Amino acid sequence: MVELKKITEIAKMAGIDEEYLEPYGKYMAKVSMDILEKIQNKRKGKMILVTALTPTPAGEGKTTTSIGLSMAINRLGKKSLIALREPSLGPVFGVKGGATGGGKSTVQPMEEINLHFTGDFHAIASAHNLLSAMINNHIYQGNLPDIDPRKINWRRTIDMNDRSLRQIIVGLGKGNGVIYEDGFDIVPASEIMAILALSENYKDLKSRLERILVGFSKDRKPVYAKDIKASGSMAALLKNALKPNLVQTSENTPAFVHIGPFGNIAHGHNSILADKIALPLSDYFVTEAGFGSDLGAEKFFDIVSRIGNFAPNAAVIVASLRAIKHHGGAKDVAIENIDAVKKGFENLRFHINNVKKFGVPAVVAINKFKSDTEREISTLMELLDEEKVPWALSEVFEKGGEGGIELAKKVMKAADENTDPIINYTYEINEPVEVKIEKIAKRVYGARDVIFTKDALDDLKLIKKIGMDNAFVCMAKTQSSISDDPKAINVPKDFTVTVREIRISSGAGFVVPILGEIMTMPGLSKEPAAYNIDLTEDGRIVGLF
Repeated sequence: MVELKKITEIAKMAGIDEEYLEPYGKYMAKVSMDILEKIQNKRKGKMILVTALTPTPAGEGKTTTSIGLSMAINRLGKKSLIALREPSLGPVFGVKGGATGGGKSTVQPMEEINLHFTGDFHAIASAHNLLSAMINNHIYQGNLPDIDPRKINWRRTIDMNDRSLRQIIVGLGKGNGVIYEDGFDIVPASEIMAILALSENYKDLKSRLERILVGFSKDRKPVYAKDIKASGSMAALLKNALKPNLVQTSENTPAFVHIGPFGNIAHGHNSILADKIALPLSDYFVTEAGFGSDLGAEKFFDIVSRIGNFAPNAAVIVASLRAIKHHGGAKDVAIENIDAVKKGFENLRFHINNVKKFGVPAVVAINKFKSDTEREISTLMELLDEEKVPWALSEVFEKGGEGGIELAKKVMKAADENTDPIINYTYEINEPVEVKIEKIAKRVYGARDVIFTKDALDDLKLIKKIGMDNAFVCMAKTQSSISDDPKAINVPKDFTVTVREIRISSGAGFVVPILGEIMTMPGLSKEPAAYNIDLTEDGRIVGLF
């Protein structure tokens, strides 16, 4: 049983005065952005970014490792805060059944965090759908600008896995507006989610909301949220959602859990505001990027760190033997398979080299599972030693912070040796969008070539026309492969990446090249996690991991 402390005590441990705290019950709180002025001159701690090898459907324990690492650093007498993304209701009721860590390494109170939390996702959905309603109203009322219903870029959103909403028709029925095709994306795929994660204050938030491209007029001119006078009311809905959330881990380590953009569609990182508050308050600050080094980590290095003006001193690459065996072609990853370990190690080696390309020292965390055998562990250790990369077994799931002590020591050492971190960015901001895309595909994915479809070439012309050529590039591709083919496991060779289209997220400040089939509205599985979640007669929620 986790013994939770009141959030006022957690804030005091973090170095946050009560005047900056806005409690949501006993164990959760918003932190006022006014604190930034007080801590702006404090010495910044060392930043540790947690990433992973190419993930498998079972998950590799990246969040659990991040939490356990932070708790272990605190056990070693150093101050460590952590920042993570908020869970989405879609995956919670779909596949994951929760996204707050696992075992003895969790963020708490996990039921509240996994469900409604402080209402951030609801605020995002409300602001997003308000913009949809105002677009429809402008068309119906005949207001200026003269929006072309066939050229609307803005879909609706809901924080649930519902495949039936991927494509819909709106306006049916007498007096209900113009009939046109529309659809829903899940909230983590909303541009507003990305905007909140990247905004540094209310002025920045309003400016980004104003720049959202909602569509085009009948004379082919871009229409932005500011043109239909939507940004002010949207910002009002998002007032509290911009403030970071403070909670605690299962060992009472202060933890920020704030905002949750998808890592395969958006940039896959918690809010910059949470990072900027936690970094000066920590000796070692732990933060996480979605999926592998080819997705979340690349976007952290090339987008987030540039906007936030910070750089990691070290990176942790989470790996599990079952994932390595999966990439090695094993049909049953629960059975000992030394050959699959040796073959699948290519994938881990790829991600180690990827992180090093960015100029950041890497430490491998071997997330230990009960099915791992001594022979497999010894084989993996030998392979890692040959790569001359620091590594440690991580048993934080079973043991909490105690199970991450060795990992913490090696991560702290790596961070201490990189006192003035400089990132080797993949591309320069002033390069054309197509050049940026090619550099990411070739340098980060290892692609031989990049093909742009006719639609993508047309999108490139449009991007130049509306002045977005200097935007960041946020690649959208499968998380299941380094390539754009989800079935190509391990390290694909001599492959070509195809850019089908390029979507514009002008408020977030990036363009999104679509590689392969990318789904922005998931569906529920045959036996979703929702089957296992219930409310007891005494008001307890059960069934969440």
